[in-house]
Amino acid sequence: MQDFPVPGGERAHVAVGVCIVELYLGEAASLKDKRRILRSILDRIKARYNVSIAEVDQQDLWQRATVAFVCVSNDQSRTYQVLNSVVKFMENQNHAQLLDYQTEIL
Repeated sequence: MQDFPVPGGERAHVAVGVCIVELYLGEAASLKDKRRILRSILDRIKARYNVSIAEVDQQDLWQRATVAFVCVSNDQSRTYQVLNSVVKFMENQNHAQLLDYQTEIL
């Protein structure tokens, strides 16, 4: 949790949470399949959890994806809660297997 200056001389408490997730997309037989499966998952996460999310690595591999998502809040526990909810959502996906993840609060 960090303090940042805001207009008027005040300080704002900001918790920025980052999570990097590695996924295995076993059903993907091509990059087109991978993009379709991944886009569906990422769109549902954006709509449900209001996080910023993007594929950040392994773009050229059919069945692997590295995805990062970020949550910003004024409450560190809320940031952890949102990140953990997204991880649990990904763990329950039929078309993707969560292989590993790493979470950090800045």
